[in-house]
Amino acid sequence: MSSNPPPEHLPELLLVNRQRTVSYDVKFIRRIGELAMPHCVAACKSDEAALASLRSVEVSIVSDKTIAKVHGEFFDDPTPTDVITFLHGELVLGAETIRANAKTYRQSPNDEAALCVVHGLLHLAGWNDLRKREAESMAKRQEKIFQLARAALKSA
Repeated sequence: MSSNPPPEHLPELLLVNRQRTVSYDVKFIRRIGELAMPHCVAACKSDEAALASLRSVEVSIVSDKTIAKVHGEFFDDPTPTDVITFLHGELVLGAETIRANAKTYRQSPNDEAALCVVHGLLHLAGWNDLRKREAESMAKRQEKIFQLARAALKSA
């Protein structure tokens, strides 16, 4: 991934399921995030990237109704989405949107949620997906990190 040495201190990943509509394996999603963390920190675009200095990253899985409120309040778009990243170290995941995306991409909701965590961590590492080329590069990186984390989980 990167020739950077592993960081001395990795941010702690805190994950809370704050909804009851979709059943998620919170332990699995948290573990994938933890295993992805060193790769995401190593992928920081600069020393100023938020992930380079955070002590923790809090992930909340919420209902689509809740994430739509957050999306509207902070991004002037009152629609549900899969993941919102705040640079102070908070990721908000939309449960029903993730479940729908999992069907579209033919994977489990747990894998899709874990992939959203990796996506959010890369945003904290300074990655952006607003332009097509950036989005493609970020998607490749997040898939590679996700696969590395899954492989590490299987071998543990």
